[in-house]
Amino acid sequence: MGVGLFVSGVILLSVCTILYAEQIATLEQMLPLAFLGALLSDHSGYYIGRLMGPKFHHTTFARKRATILEKAEKNIVKYGPFAIFFGRFLTPIRSIVPLLTGVSGMGRLKYSAYDCVSCTVWALCLGLLVVGLDKLWG
Repeated sequence: MGVGLFVSGVILLSVCTILYAEQIATLEQMLPLAFLGALLSDHSGYYIGRLMGPKFHHTTFARKRATILEKAEKNIVKYGPFAIFFGRFLTPIRSIVPLLTGVSGMGRLKYSAYDCVSCTVWALCLGLLVVGLDKLWG
């Protein structure tokens, strides 16, 4: 959890495009790994959020960002599945949505189902971008 705050999606896209263009790796090799990485990262954040629960709101991180996190948590409770899905595609909130979903108390199976779908779509979109960029530069 939180890796997305430090490692930009642009870096992932660039590395995947280079590996694909130079025929070092195929989409069949990269996309399952991208899916698993996204899924593991999201689930790590979710379970940390479940473990922390309401105590999360008393951390220094949360107190400094109280207004933003309050709005985000309300939206997660209100729009749960959509928040999980679209949160995967929005870089500024990608790493925090799983944590807040865990804090909000969403059920494990429900979270896992929605997250699996969003990570699958995200990995497929990554593949489309990699192929598109390769064709653009190739």
